[in-house]
Amino acid sequence: MSRRSLIATLTAGAGAVAVGATPAQARENAQEPEASRAPLRADGHTTRLVLLGTAGGPPWWPNSNREGISSALVVGDRYYVIDAGDGVGRQLRKARLGSWQNDLGGPLDKLAGVFLTHLHSDHIVDLNNLLTEGLSNGIPRADLPIPLIGPGNRGALPPLFGPDPTPPVVAPENPTPGTREMWEAMVRAYATDFNDRARDSRKPVPDQFVDARDIVLPSWATDDPNGAPAPDMAPVPVYEDDHIRVTGTLVDHAPVFPALAYRFDTEDGSVVFSGDTAPCDNLVRLARDADVLVHEVIDRTWPESMFPEPRTPAQEASLHHLLNAHTTVEDVGPVAERAGVRTLVLSHLVPGNRPDSVWREARHGFSGRLLIGHDLDEVGIGERRR
Repeated sequence: MSRRSLIATLTAGAGAVAVGATPAQARENAQEPEASRAPLRADGHTTRLVLLGTAGGPPWWPNSNREGISSALVVGDRYYVIDAGDGVGRQLRKARLGSWQNDLGGPLDKLAGVFLTHLHSDHIVDLNNLLTEGLSNGIPRADLPIPLIGPGNRGALPPLFGPDPTPPVVAPENPTPGTREMWEAMVRAYATDFNDRARDSRKPVPDQFVDARDIVLPSWATDDPNGAPAPDMAPVPVYEDDHIRVTGTLVDHAPVFPALAYRFDTEDGSVVFSGDTAPCDNLVRLARDADVLVHEVIDRTWPESMFPEPRTPAQEASLHHLLNAHTTVEDVGPVAERAGVRTLVLSHLVPGNRPDSVWREARHGFSGRLLIGHDLDEVGIGERRR
């Protein structure tokens, strides 16, 4: 689909919430949901991107049918999941991935890996659902275990933003677990379920079907987890099998650290996932000449209207994070242009209930194809096969 014909299929909504409105006014002026359209298809492509969920942030956005952030990259006879936001399990079946019509044999029978960009709740909240209830939805198969790959332990708490009092520390014995430790904690929390099903139904136990790994980064890049921006670095190898080669880099999502972006290279082309980040040179380097860049985006009028002056310390902290750790509509196009990507796909939309007319402004500063992502949209990579 051409850029012009794509834009023509999208129905624009009302204008943005006025800057300076009170929270109550912002809610009253909330956008009506975008007129629904059928998800875009990429039939005939051996490699394709599937947007499982396109909403960003922990809020359950009113007047929105977007699920939590998650994507799948389908490569031949298998697929890889990037982030596991709210609803990912249902979306895999709706996307008809794996054996989607089977009661017990799918759709996870074709899942070949899970990659986490960072450990904020909106990116991992359904990871346990995916890999625990997955035992009844296709996971048990011969080529286990499934790699679960993500950032490692931060190693230090982030600095306190604003004045005292200092909040209590959650799990002070290990307050910043990485991917492997997080999965181990999930296994312990659901030990009753795993043991019951192993003994009563002969299901495999977690060590038999998940291989949780922390990404190893250069030591100099992780010495100062509270430094900002992220240290300048070249992409590092993350994972490789006979279908994909994955590289990654640090991005700017302070105070979260490590926060990662991933590049997937296949025989048909390349797809980059930004994760959550402010405009970042590391990401531009990782995405150089990629076929597709899936990038987060925020409409700055939303936090400005939700937290008008005078602000409490908590409101100031929220506004600071939203505008300094994310990429605005005005900035995302130039990032993609600098990287020289062919197609820019907007996902992790904050807020998740804005009409496409707001996000369409991202075309400024970008000469390639722009796609405003909706749940279950597909993008073909490379040539369509007969």
